[in-house]
Amino acid sequence: MIATRTRRATRTLGGAERIFVAIDRMDLDGARDDAARLAGAVGGIKLGLEFFVANGPRAIAGIAGATPLFLDLKLHDIPNTVAGAVRAACKAAPFFLTLHAAGGPAMLRAAVAAANEDGGAARPRLLAVTVLTSLDDGDLAALGQAGPVGEQVKRLAELAEKAGVAGVVCAPQEVAALRAQCGPDFLLVVPGIRPSWAAANDQKRVMTPAEAVAAGADYLVIGRPITQSPDPVAAARRIAAEIGGR
Repeated sequence: MIATRTRRATRTLGGAERIFVAIDRMDLDGARDDAARLAGAVGGIKLGLEFFVANGPRAIAGIAGATPLFLDLKLHDIPNTVAGAVRAACKAAPFFLTLHAAGGPAMLRAAVAAANEDGGAARPRLLAVTVLTSLDDGDLAALGQAGPVGEQVKRLAELAEKAGVAGVVCAPQEVAALRAQCGPDFLLVVPGIRPSWAAANDQKRVMTPAEAVAAGADYLVIGRPITQSPDPVAAARRIAAEIGGR
C-alpha cells in the first residue's frame, strides 16, 4: 500500500491490521510497555499531541519500532510551516499523520507535496481532520461556518480529497455518507469505537467495530477497551476476530 491515494486495491485487510490502538498517556515507559505488549495483536499504535509535546520526536520513533505508527498531531498553520512540519515528522516514518482540513487547499497541497518528496513506500499517508467531535452546530455558527456539522464534514472531506490527501478521520456516524461521497479509494479512519462488551466511558456517539467496518471504515482507532482491559492482548484479539477480514 502506498501513500496519498491508494487503499485496498490489492487485498482485503485482516481484522488485526485494521486496529490502531490509542496509547493515551504521556509517560514514556508506560507507553513503551503498552506498545511492546500489543505488537503483533494490532495493526499499529496511535500517539497524539500530548505525548509528542511531553517527550519529543525521538521518543516517538523509539516507541514505534517496527509497529506502524499513527502520529496524530493535527497540523494547522500556513502552508510553508505545515510542509516543514510534515518533513520533520517523516523522520519518525509514520504510517498515518494528521492535519486539519480547515487549513485550506494550499496548506493541504503543500503537506501532500512534502510527504511525497522522498518518493518511497515509507512516506506517510496524510489524514485530514474535518470537524472535531467536540464541536456541534452551535459551535460552527459561532465560528461563522455553515452547518450542520455533517454537511461541513462532507465539504472538508471533498476539499482534502481534491488536494490529494489520502483520507480523513471521521466519526462512526459519518462513515457511510463519506464512503458514498468519496468512493472506495479514500481512507476512512474512525475513532469512537466501542465493542458491545466494553464500557462506553465518556463517548456518546459510538459504534461497534463490526458495525463501523460494515459501514465502510478502513481503520479503527480503539483506546480504553484495549489498554484498560485486564488482558489488553486478549481484548485486541477479540476485536480483531469480531471484524475478521471484512
